[in-house]
Amino acid sequence: MLQQIKHTMLFSAIVAVLVLSIAATSRAQTNVITKSDTLKDGATYLIQVPYNWNGTLFLYSHGYVTPGSPNPAVDVGDPDTGAFLLANGFALAGSSYATTGWAIHEALNDQIAVLDVFDKLFPHPVATIAWGHSLGGIITAGLIQRNPKRFTAAQPMCGVLSGGVATWNTALDAEFAFKTLLAPATNLQVVDILNPDANLKLAEEVLAAAQATPQGRARIALGAALGDTPGWFTPTTPEPSPTDFASQEANQFLWDQQIDFPFVFAFRAELEARAGGNVSWNTGVDYREQLGKSVDRDEVWALYQTAGLSLEADLDTLNRAARIKANPNAVEYLKRNIIFDGRIDIPVLTMHTKGDGLVVVENESAYKDVVDRVDDNSRLLRQTFIDRAGHCAFTPAETIAAVETLLQRLETGHWPSTEANLLNGEAASLGPQFNIFAVGTTIVPTPPAFIDFTPAPYLRPFDAFAHPCFFGVGNDCSQGFSFGDQF
Repeated sequence: MLQQIKHTMLFSAIVAVLVLSIAATSRAQTNVITKSDTLKDGATYLIQVPYNWNGTLFLYSHGYVTPGSPNPAVDVGDPDTGAFLLANGFALAGSSYATTGWAIHEALNDQIAVLDVFDKLFPHPVATIAWGHSLGGIITAGLIQRNPKRFTAAQPMCGVLSGGVATWNTALDAEFAFKTLLAPATNLQVVDILNPDANLKLAEEVLAAAQATPQGRARIALGAALGDTPGWFTPTTPEPSPTDFASQEANQFLWDQQIDFPFVFAFRAELEARAGGNVSWNTGVDYREQLGKSVDRDEVWALYQTAGLSLEADLDTLNRAARIKANPNAVEYLKRNIIFDGRIDIPVLTMHTKGDGLVVVENESAYKDVVDRVDDNSRLLRQTFIDRAGHCAFTPAETIAAVETLLQRLETGHWPSTEANLLNGEAASLGPQFNIFAVGTTIVPTPPAFIDFTPAPYLRPFDAFAHPCFFGVGNDCSQGFSFGDQF
């Protein structure tokens, strides 16, 4: 079952952009110099430089690759965007990472190694732009934080920009509610997962049974709300109306079944193995308070009423349940791989779909918040949003319009307008060959869908501004805080 999920994920969620790009970047191009080889740690790289190179290099960081899946070097997210950039004189580069899974530790080194290789093969770029999708988005943000002198600008797309600790804590909240309310008597593991395949199979069985009853659907919705999972799943369908709670829950079920549960109930084990233990905790979390802040709270209230269940009783059950503590050393690993400190000194343009149920759009709020806390760094950050469901569900035209916005910022020193109507006009002007979207193996015409949008706050943020005692730098950590409270 897990193997089937892996194949589905590779196409429909994390690395759909990779599958498309492999064909493009492997095509022989008579006007492009292509270099590929292996780095010292076993990762491979791919570099493409057009003969009319304009001096700008795009370093692409790819998304999550499930353990055991193919792991090729990739230098662009989709073939049409890649062809457009090469035709206009831009160079492309990127690596596989030395391992699969939560390979941020390796990626941060491998991608810099690719830049070093590039400098040996070609003149040093006039400008180097970091960009990437999904896990590649957090890697992109990590690269510019760790190596600010190596980059001129950055474009994280559908990125895990809340950082590693916040992301997996939020996943734990959803897992914890699911296990506590729907599978309390089972041996379903939410952390310290010993058998990922069996654990996922059990979670999927419990999920399917719950979806068959009004009570189960209400509790699925509550778990989804604790992660702000959107009630919108299919990119080519309209968003359900704000009061169509049944459709919203049905879409959240699909996110759980097809995308999210493999991560939280199976792939978490890969992270725990590399970190040396459980990386997440929920000590001190008030789930009544968390639901009150969720964008899905009205849906949960309505479905509980329909089911004849007491929401207050279930919230009491969650708040009384035994809490989960993390392994401090594992948390330190995840902090290094990676959380954010807001220190950007180059222009950064992000892009995210509104209806992303894997990397929720509230990740953008978490990143903006940490950037806004540092000096006047907010002037360097702009964020754009697409009114569409799906993870990394961008058209080539939308991606190119965002790239052109970032390039204009570099050229002029000032941000052009990022209003949705202007970006939509720029994307539309690229023509029908770029305003397309893949639905299975079918390419369908898709108009640009930039939207002026402000996401809600991230529910459980964690960044470099966390309590100083947590980082071991406080002078007096005896008041009101202890490792045991958190871990």
